Amino acid sequence: FSGVLSLDVLRALLELQDRLAATTAWAPRAGRNVTLQDVCYAPLNPAEPGVGDCAVSSVTQYFQNNRSHLELSAWQQDGQSPGTVDWHDHLIYCVNSPLSFKDITALELSCMAEYGGP
Repeated sequence: FSGVLSLDVLRALLELQDRLAATTAWAPRAGRNVTLQDVCYAPLNPAEPGVGDCAVSSVTQYFQNNRSHLELSAWQQDGQSPGTVDWHDHLIYCVNSPLSFKDITALELSCMAEYGGP
């Protein structure tokens, strides 16, 4: 992986997304502050969307926008090459199988986004 896809960059992206999701803006016509939930596309919960229901396209969705998932590592003994698996392995798996509910690594993480879709 290049520097564009490093753990530090993914952590920074998660932090930026959290800050953007918490942003509010005054809407004069509505007479109130509006948030991401007011304007986002939430296909699985359109009536009462929370921030996690918004369909935000981001590489961090392969980790459900969860820092703990991103930080995971596990020992995996598979055939001739035992070793540690981490976010690199999960990301490679998900790019090739984005509809998977559980990757084939020892991490056993879903590739589905936080909002429940691919």
